[in-house]
Amino acid sequence: MLKLQTVQAKNRDLLWNINQKYLYEMTLYYDNPMDENGIFYYGYFDKYFKDPRRTAYFIYNDQVLAGFAMLCPYSYIGQNPDYTMAEFTIFPSFRRRHFALDAARMILERHPGKWEIKYNEKNNGAKKLWNLVAAPFNPKVHHLNEVETVLSFNTVDAE
Repeated sequence: MLKLQTVQAKNRDLLWNINQKYLYEMTLYYDNPMDENGIFYYGYFDKYFKDPRRTAYFIYNDQVLAGFAMLCPYSYIGQNPDYTMAEFTIFPSFRRRHFALDAARMILERHPGKWEIKYNEKNNGAKKLWNLVAAPFNPKVHHLNEVETVLSFNTVDAE
């Protein structure tokens, strides 16, 4: 059974480690080099433990860690969202089982309001997932550039 667990400060190292693996995976779509110590830069990481407007979740399948999500209220498109999906992943061994879709829906239900979700057009899995998740809310599509798209929608005013 899928469940969300809020990341606490005591779990900072675990989130750091799995976020590093996620950032490595994202090098398929973004030019984000690692430093001389093999670390991928993520400037906002510590703010998830200091800024009350930021939230991170571990995503569990039963008792097994299957992914994570990081939320913040900062816009990609100059709007004023309640929530932005800053980072989200389901680990490869859990993919293609609807865990991402179910976890994303759980997060939206837990956090009703104005949302922004950005994805890279080259990431077909993310593109399919986020368009499916946002579809019931009639999202507005914003193209930031040739490869990045933002979906903005409101879960409260959905028809």
